[in-house]
Amino acid sequence: MTDSRPRGTDPVSRWGQMWRLLLVIAITSLAWFELAPWQLENAPSWFAADLATGVVVTVVALLWRRRFPVAVALLTNVVSAVSFTSSGAASLALVSLATRRRWRELVPVTLVVLATIPFVVAVNPVPGPDPRVDAGIVVVVVGLQVAVGLYVGSRRELLATLRSRAEIAEAEQAAKVAQARGAERTRIAREMHDVLAHRISLVTMHAGALAYRDDLPPEQVREAARTIQETAHQAMTELRGVLGVLRDGPGDAVPELPQPSAGDLRILVEEWARAGMRVDLSVDGDLDAVPDAQGRTIFRVVQEGLTNAHKHATDTAVSVSVEAEAGTGVRARVSNPLRVGTTQASGPPPGAGLGLVGLRERVELAGGRLSRTITPDQRHTLEAWVPWPT
Repeated sequence: MTDSRPRGTDPVSRWGQMWRLLLVIAITSLAWFELAPWQLENAPSWFAADLATGVVVTVVALLWRRRFPVAVALLTNVVSAVSFTSSGAASLALVSLATRRRWRELVPVTLVVLATIPFVVAVNPVPGPDPRVDAGIVVVVVGLQVAVGLYVGSRRELLATLRSRAEIAEAEQAAKVAQARGAERTRIAREMHDVLAHRISLVTMHAGALAYRDDLPPEQVREAARTIQETAHQAMTELRGVLGVLRDGPGDAVPELPQPSAGDLRILVEEWARAGMRVDLSVDGDLDAVPDAQGRTIFRVVQEGLTNAHKHATDTAVSVSVEAEAGTGVRARVSNPLRVGTTQASGPPPGAGLGLVGLRERVELAGGRLSRTITPDQRHTLEAWVPWPT
């Protein structure tokens, strides 16, 4: 069923019905207090009929004026022409109709009400000194009722609009918060992958050497164990720095660690070389001059490429080349031959397969491109380019 009430009209509470009933009784008393003694003395049947009609019309106006506003307004105002106890109910129905602010309903009903005024003045056995004054007073009262109804309807619609805007604003704010939270979680997950994958790969490489090389002298065993300990400690420190942003209190969060830049690529390559990987770095340009945002992206590309090379082609030689020039961009290429056969019974370390997905998103957000290809000579190549504006 379609609700015929205007927007912003809430269901009437018990107290709302009570004060409306008291208002109807007050208006009825004002309209009937002069006529009631005359009816009781000269026309008792009219008195009883008028009173009974007023009770019925009041009940109709209170219960059904919202469901059938036009019909109830016409009925109560027409009946009030002969039943003065229906004046309060007629006023309530007319005001309620005016709150809807629908002129195609309000204008015809108001004209009917105005047309009944001469009949009301004519049938009143106790008129005032001048019937024209009485008719003018009734016209003014009808006009006030319509004006009050229009004001109440306009205020209800304004409040409904403000409430709707507030709800929409709250929903938009909640959506923005959820979006920001999701973006932050994605960023943290990407940082955790970039930080941990590199460190854990180094730990895996050294631990693998200890597991499969039983001919190492004690000094090399201690050196490998010390490297594993230091790498694991660095991984925990970096993980703690990444997770610090998840703490509730801003004072509890650990300050973020310095972010890597393009100039740190040499340190990265040296770490892998010390871990036993055969890696060659070729640099064309000044890496220290690369802006932080572009340098950090290129660093993560090379880091991911070396980590994947260790996972899937441990025994191969890896070639890393970086070209940096202002106005042209920064290009990084990590290339290694595909591995033939396997020497580890356990296989490569497990991965979520999301490293390249997050890396591609990072590069694209920086305005660059990322490609992963296998050349005809069976070499795996990971290449990224990011712009370096002048």
